[in-house]
Amino acid sequence: MLPTIRSAAQGRTIAVVGDIYRFLATGSETGGKYALWEALVPPGGGPPPHVHSREEEGFYVLEGQIALTVGDEKHVVMAGMFANVSPGTPHAFKNESDRPARMLISVAPAGLEEMFFEVGAPLAEGATTVPPPAPDEIDRLKAAAPRYGIKLLLPGS
Repeated sequence: MLPTIRSAAQGRTIAVVGDIYRFLATGSETGGKYALWEALVPPGGGPPPHVHSREEEGFYVLEGQIALTVGDEKHVVMAGMFANVSPGTPHAFKNESDRPARMLISVAPAGLEEMFFEVGAPLAEGATTVPPPAPDEIDRLKAAAPRYGIKLLLPGS
């Protein structure tokens, strides 16, 4: 495999339910071993509680802070901190501050990035703003998640 080298703004960029994900390495570039992306999470942003059946998921906060809920425990993960969540563990993250947060998210093995490509909205490389998620985007996520081994823990589900 050839090396993957990206500049500061390069990488497939998509909006996923209000957050911006810029993909630095995908499964097609790592032989399926892992995927890595930069997440820009605006105030109030972050996914609903969910469980991965397949992937280890790691979070390294570069700027700002994220409230990471793992099971029933809430942790404030600040710039320079790392957290890892194993498969089968209910978790969610949310930016509860008034400033954007930026972090690296990894999954191993790769594959989950394909769900984001399926449900997200393409953005220009280097994009830093995105409109709020449209209801159909949330519906697409609900429909796609089970195919990728993700269980969304939504009220009433």
